[in-house]
Amino acid sequence: MIEPIGLECDIGENESARLEALASFQMSGTASEPRFDKIVQLAVRLFGTSMAAVALIDQDRQWLKAQAGFAITETPRAVSFCTHTIRSDDVLTVLDTRSDTRFAQNPLVTGPPFIRFYAGAPLVTSDGHRLGALCVADTAPRLHFSAHKRQILTDLAALVVEQMYLRRGELVRVAVTGFADATELALLSVDATGKIEFANQAATELFGYARHEMIGRSVDIIIPDRMQGAHRVGMARVLAGEPSKLTGKTIELSARKRDGSEFPIEMSLSVWHNERGVGMGAVIRDISERRERDGRLLRIANHDSLTGLSNRGRLEQLIAATFLAGDAAAVLLLDLDGFKDVNDSVGHAVGDSLLQAVSVRLPTVLPPRATLARFGGDEFAVLLSGVGDPLQAQACGTAILTALETPFELAGHRFQVGGSVGFAVGPAHGEDPEELIASADFALYRAKQAGGRTLRMFEPEMRHAAAARRATQDDLLRALQKKELVLHYQPQISLDDGRLIGVEALIRWQHPERGLLLPGAFLAAIETSSLALRVGAWVLDEACRQMAAWRAAGLSNIRVGINLFSGQFRSGSLGRQVLDAIDRHDIDPEMLELEVTETIVLQNDDHLLADIRGLWERGVRIAFDDFGTGYASLSTLKRFPVTTLKIDRSFVKDLLTDSSDAAITRAMITLGRELNLDTVAEGIETREQETALRALGCKIGQGYLYGKAMPAHLIAALVGDPTQVPTTTALAS
Repeated sequence: MIEPIGLECDIGENESARLEALASFQMSGTASEPRFDKIVQLAVRLFGTSMAAVALIDQDRQWLKAQAGFAITETPRAVSFCTHTIRSDDVLTVLDTRSDTRFAQNPLVTGPPFIRFYAGAPLVTSDGHRLGALCVADTAPRLHFSAHKRQILTDLAALVVEQMYLRRGELVRVAVTGFADATELALLSVDATGKIEFANQAATELFGYARHEMIGRSVDIIIPDRMQGAHRVGMARVLAGEPSKLTGKTIELSARKRDGSEFPIEMSLSVWHNERGVGMGAVIRDISERRERDGRLLRIANHDSLTGLSNRGRLEQLIAATFLAGDAAAVLLLDLDGFKDVNDSVGHAVGDSLLQAVSVRLPTVLPPRATLARFGGDEFAVLLSGVGDPLQAQACGTAILTALETPFELAGHRFQVGGSVGFAVGPAHGEDPEELIASADFALYRAKQAGGRTLRMFEPEMRHAAAARRATQDDLLRALQKKELVLHYQPQISLDDGRLIGVEALIRWQHPERGLLLPGAFLAAIETSSLALRVGAWVLDEACRQMAAWRAAGLSNIRVGINLFSGQFRSGSLGRQVLDAIDRHDIDPEMLELEVTETIVLQNDDHLLADIRGLWERGVRIAFDDFGTGYASLSTLKRFPVTTLKIDRSFVKDLLTDSSDAAITRAMITLGRELNLDTVAEGIETREQETALRALGCKIGQGYLYGKAMPAHLIAALVGDPTQVPTTTALAS
């Protein structure tokens, strides 16, 4: 075994840089290679020695990449002759190692392979790093080693370095080729004659050729016939030295497979110049799936998924194109009457089938050039391109309403649905798609206000009314920010003993100029805008805050009913908002009552029902407001987790004079008792009404007899004296 003798080496250069340069060639510790073996064998013959080697000097080892005449593949660096050689650019010659104090005791001299003569030329890179040496050695000393031989050894060392560079370049090419074959992108390179020089695995698979079938053939094999003329012109321009307009850009075009089929590709082109002239390369990607996906997305973007009709976006595009062409256009908006009843009675699946049936029937009565679209829900639209005559639009609207008069028979059911139609004619009623559709929407609003099954044409005053609503909405937004909105509270009284058991929170607007405004002056503006969410959230938070304030003042048993907007229920976040408000103000959920109107209930929305049920399970009370005034069925009471029924004031008003109102009121009170629900009679104004309701079994009353809605501090004053129990007479005074 060879042991180091502790020889220190200073090669006069930055050692870390030298080692980094050596590592870049990736040769240390690698197996022998013919190119280097041939050089050492040639050296043995040229110099008549018994040994020769290519040695690489690593940090602490000497690696013999090639050797002749002995079998050593590595030694410690400290015993290496070559570590002395790399101290300079000159050939190191040791004629007799026994006579040289540096090597006389070297284990390579005293033991195998018994070196007595050594000559080595450093392997010097182009930037001056000495990485090792080409050396020759013999077991017998020599008397001389001529300058001529030293030059030959230097030349052979240069040849070794040249082969090292070639090897490194080949490694890079192998790595690049491996990467090219591993990537999913198709890579092609073409020479100056237009012949394919390189094609990676992805390219051969993409175009359906074997690699040898592509290399050396014209790139025309992947270009569709109809595009080859333009391709040749472009290539000739590049070969003439003109810059390519496609270089650095990603373009989409068609390509051809081996079987002749065409498909879409995305290509990025590069051009370079070398000693052979111009070279071109392309990175290619098959975009067939993307084109198909884009097509699907385009269809989805422009069409309604349920009916296959155009959607609002597509209709707006068609209106814009019509106006751009200088033509007139009429837009009709249709809203189905009674569609929600269909959903409520037989479910959404049948409701969807009805919408599909409508989308099939309506085109049969529309003019040939008309476009039917669905805007969502039960709202449809019709575009009459080139129609500027209101009479033609009116005739179309009449035909639509007439078509809806015939019942629809679906899933064993017979449905009679009507419609409301509003229309506008452009450019008179709107010079762009949004304005024209908005005008038709104003007309539709009026048609629905008229009771449905009605046709209305847009009139400018409709927009004025809408502008007034928008102005009110803007003022309300400022009122909300300036804290002008307030809550007043109307007492709810136990009819048995006159106790105040709860209040209903009612919104008021303390207008800086018009004084205190009741909801009738502004509520519609809130309900028809996004303000419903913001104002509704404020009502909820303010009512809970007031409940906490009453509790802090010792008034902990006042139940508060809150009227929320339908938009809050549709938002899908009502449950979380209510529970957050309860937690934020630390109030008892059983003291909070949410009043649900019939309009909200009839939406038949699963999310709405889930929200209400979740709140009910947490103890929040749910009141069904104005029950009996509309279309809600008794099954609604079974489906919704209701805790309270509120009898509308319209029944209480004529309770003593109208036998029908009395019968309905009696029935609702009985129903509430049987279902274990609280029953609240609204609108009580006389003691006679109170007496009659008490006789019918109603437990709770609300109305002017006990007090109008009042500020919170008056409610506190009303029950603030514990020595006086309020009576119905006292409350009414």
